[in-house]
Amino acid sequence: MTLSILDLAPIVSGGTAAGALRNTIDLARHAERFGYRRYWVAEHHFAPGVASSAPAVLIGLIAAATATIRVGSGAVQLGHQTPLSVVEQFGLIDALHPGRLDLGIGRSGQRRTERTDTKPGGGARTVDGLLIPPPFDFSKIMNHPQLVHYATLLQQPGAQTPDFAGQIDDVLAFLGGTHEAHAVPGEGADLQLWILGSSAGQSAQVAGERGLPFAANYHVSPATVLEAVEAYRKAFKPSDELDEPYVIVSADAVVAEDEGRARELASPYGLWVRSIRTGAGAMPYPTPAEAAAHTWTEQDRELVADRVSTQFAGTPEQVAGRLRVLRRVTGADELLVTTITHDHEDRVRSYELLARAWSRT
Repeated sequence: MTLSILDLAPIVSGGTAAGALRNTIDLARHAERFGYRRYWVAEHHFAPGVASSAPAVLIGLIAAATATIRVGSGAVQLGHQTPLSVVEQFGLIDALHPGRLDLGIGRSGQRRTERTDTKPGGGARTVDGLLIPPPFDFSKIMNHPQLVHYATLLQQPGAQTPDFAGQIDDVLAFLGGTHEAHAVPGEGADLQLWILGSSAGQSAQVAGERGLPFAANYHVSPATVLEAVEAYRKAFKPSDELDEPYVIVSADAVVAEDEGRARELASPYGLWVRSIRTGAGAMPYPTPAEAAAHTWTEQDRELVADRVSTQFAGTPEQVAGRLRVLRRVTGADELLVTTITHDHEDRVRSYELLARAWSRT
């Protein structure tokens, strides 16, 4: 199977964090049975609608509840932790569930002087059937006073995050046993290191130069996915890990037996994205009725247009077809699908229908 899953452990309206976490473990068990290759969990903080704040803890629980599916992070925010602590956390899980872990790392929390994925400009275009919307200006989010304050709570006072490339080198050294200090557990762990990125910036460069697999975000930053993948491949150098570039690309999708039902289940997505992009953090995921009651302004619609227009919602055949286009245009080796619906049963069913349709093609 060349499909994998990215899960945020969403808390829905009327739900609880405990319920969200139980649903995540249940979905992971189903995903293993459906034949998905990997089950990754995200890292989000200060979000009323997301329970995945500590990936390593959640991954350990998922690994214990499953037997064969690979489990990993999409992604650990390395700017908020030290390389040693991350390697020890994942090494501990690997000691009990060897050969099944993916350590996905992102640059979140880094001090940045420039973000290549935040520059607005350009219109929507279609590349061989794939919609590439205009770039979203992420500085509108990153400079929000509340988020700037939150960032200070994720680090010790006065802490300075090292350069990302140096941190990745430390992770590799701890895993390979070439660091002057030894990570126990962690050293020699049988896990796969991934770099996640949304642009043609440092993440893609570091992944390519060190010969690591790369995960590109179509569901978070669809405007820059092609640039990110191109930059990674251009920078790639063979390593002990890989002889050739290896790419996984994410997409947001909702599947149901008929298109109308799929679009209904997907209808709260825009309101949920709006809550993130206004700086409030992901809200508890609404019901379709709650989403329909929201009064939209033109500014609201512009705020979420790139995400809503690139969400794949439809029948199993329709969504599988759009995913095939995404895979062809990006040249992805795998696809990472993230699905959120208010009712857990609908989310499980969406992944089941998609797995069946994908296996037929």
